[in-house]
Amino acid sequence: MNATDRTPADLLGSALAADPGRPLVTFYDDATGERVELSVATFANWVAKTANLLQGDLAAGPGDRVALLLPAHWQTAVWLLACSSVGVIADVSGDPAAADVVVSGPDALDAARACRGERVALALRPLGGRFPQPPEGFVDYAVEVPSQGDRFAPFSPVDPEEPALIVAGAELTGAEVVERAVRDAPSLDLTGPGSRLLSGLPYDTWEGLSAGLYAPLAAGGSVVLCRHLERLDGEALARRIESERVTAARH
Repeated sequence: MNATDRTPADLLGSALAADPGRPLVTFYDDATGERVELSVATFANWVAKTANLLQGDLAAGPGDRVALLLPAHWQTAVWLLACSSVGVIADVSGDPAAADVVVSGPDALDAARACRGERVALALRPLGGRFPQPPEGFVDYAVEVPSQGDRFAPFSPVDPEEPALIVAGAELTGAEVVERAVRDAPSLDLTGPGSRLLSGLPYDTWEGLSAGLYAPLAAGGSVVLCRHLERLDGEALARRIESERVTAARH
C-alpha cells in the first residue's frame, strides 16, 4: 500500500500499479473442485466492470446501501471492492429490506426478494457461469457484467470518512477498513510482498473479511480463499498449503 491509500479501492489501485501480474486471489470450492486464480490485473478488471454495473445500470451512488447475501467467494471479493470504488456501503449479510440494492447467491434468493430496489443474482458457478434460467425478479450478474467497461471512474469522489462497510453489526468507514487491515496484517503473519495467506473463514465477520481479502491486499500479499474447506482432511490441506506456497493460514 501507499501512504495515500485511504479506501480499499485505493489499496487495489496501488497493487495494480506495483505488480499487476502477481496473484491476488486464488479461490477453491471444495464442494465442486473449482479452482480459480486471479492476478491483480484480472481482479481489478472484474472490479471495474462490476463498479460500472453498480454505478450505471443499477444507479447506485455514495450513501446507498448494497446488501451482499454472499458466501466467502472470489466474486464476493470483487463486489466488496466495487462497492468501495463507487462509494456505496457494502452491508455484508445485511437486511435486504433496508437496502437500495441486493446482491444474492443462489441460496439466498428468497430472502433477497425483500429488497424493493435493484436485485442482482450470482450463480456462483465455476468460471463465473450464469444461471441456466435467470431467477425471476433478478438480473443475472454473469449476463450483465461482461459488456461493462474495463475502466471505472466514479461520478462523485469517494470520501474515505463516509461509511463503507457493515459487517456483524459494526459500521466502518473506508479509512477505518484500511487502518484495520494494515493493523491486522502482522498478526496474520503477512510480512509483505510474497506473503500468501490461506483462509477458510467465512465472510460474515471482520476477521473473515480481513483474512480473506483486506489484510493480504494491504500487505501486498495474496489470499488462497477456500470455501467448504472442512471437506479436506489434514493430508489434503497440507498438500494445498505446499502446492500454493502458503506462508500463513487461518481456518
